[in-house]
Amino acid sequence: MRASLLQIDVNDTESVDSRRRRVAALVREQAGVDLVVLPELWTTGAFAYEEFGAEAEPLEGPTYEAMAKAASDAGVWLHAGSIPERAAGAPASAAPGASAAPAPAASASSSGSGSASGEGSLYNTSLIFSPSGELAAAYRKIHRFGFDKGEAVLMGAGSELVTVRLPETVIGVATCYDLRFPELFRGLVDAGAETLVIPAGWPERRRSHWTLLAQARAVENQAFVLACGTAGTHAGVPQAGHSIVVDPWGEVLAEAGAGEEVLTVEFDPAKVGVTREQFPALKDRLLGLDVPRR
Repeated sequence: MRASLLQIDVNDTESVDSRRRRVAALVREQAGVDLVVLPELWTTGAFAYEEFGAEAEPLEGPTYEAMAKAASDAGVWLHAGSIPERAAGAPASAAPGASAAPAPAASASSSGSGSASGEGSLYNTSLIFSPSGELAAAYRKIHRFGFDKGEAVLMGAGSELVTVRLPETVIGVATCYDLRFPELFRGLVDAGAETLVIPAGWPERRRSHWTLLAQARAVENQAFVLACGTAGTHAGVPQAGHSIVVDPWGEVLAEAGAGEEVLTVEFDPAKVGVTREQFPALKDRLLGLDVPRR
């Protein structure tokens, strides 16, 4: 399987419309790969909080239309990163060909001004398109970053775990700050995920955590991790870059640098099953499972 991670430079000088056109062209250039992955909130910047409301889109807004067309033109599966979604109140749901399950209760709660689920709510929403340009799934980010400010209070929390079955593998979808919560990834593995896809807008000052956590999620879940971040500086926050692909043993197969880059890697999804069979640690899980007493 061949995947391309598009580490987009997100800065304050390029307009959203211009960046959208530029990224669509980059996606089209990836014809011939199986999966293309974009970063989190690449239209606005993950730390450009003041832009969320102004640039928020309905699910089937301009970014949806541009990315659906680009996926179709290139004939690729496309994880189009995430957008600030202005929702009409309906819960996010998996499209045909995908599956969704309720997140653990502790992860599904939301609070503050961003917690509303009614008309006009904002969400950090990922879009996944098939090679025909159809929406395969939408995932609303569950863990919102910012503590008592920013995304944490401006956006609502998602409540579903989302997986998508590709011909070669089942991908489990998470976003940026989600990477710090291993229980989410256990849920994705229980739902069948073999490849964990994580778009992000990760800051440079915590880059060591980015690499460490990507490898940890791969090792503990015996899965591939494809983690795609942004480059550049937006809202005064330098971005980490260093998108990374990790195999089920925690080995780094490819890693980008700090600037804008297309990181393309070939990997064998069958290695997940082989690893889980050769080193069946997942079978020894006890906590959180209904394990028969001996």
